[in-house]
Amino acid sequence: MTTETITMDIHEILTRLPHRYPILLVDRVVELVKGERIRAIKNVSINEPFFLGHFPHRPVMPGVLILEAMAQAATLLALRSMDMVLDDKSVVYFAGIDGARFKRPVEPGDQLVLEVTLGRAKAGIYKFSARALVGDQLAAEAELMCTMRRLDA
Repeated sequence: MTTETITMDIHEILTRLPHRYPILLVDRVVELVKGERIRAIKNVSINEPFFLGHFPHRPVMPGVLILEAMAQAATLLALRSMDMVLDDKSVVYFAGIDGARFKRPVEPGDQLVLEVTLGRAKAGIYKFSARALVGDQLAAEAELMCTMRRLDA
């Protein structure tokens, strides 16, 4: 049995994630295997608005945004695994972050490779193992938990 590998360009990502500039942090999905894993890319540019203040003398991508990029990749994995597209009444929230570690700074010009593996999905809670790499160097890692909720209007 062959496992289908899925890719996504920015146009498909925009149809699946509600995020928009300046908080959309996934540019491309290079590999997605439903129910298993995703490998996505965030191209880090000096034009990112957070670099104006973090830090003007030595621009570094904030760790919390690296975690957010990993969570967005995790959301794409979960949604595509279920063949689901979010509507205006649905959101995906962080439910937890465990074991977050930052190993190297992410700077303008870096290509952040987001590798996320689905650990389990139970009772609407999804648990993922996530890593962010620059080249072959680990920049950050964490265990992420997310949940999908319907918004009450």
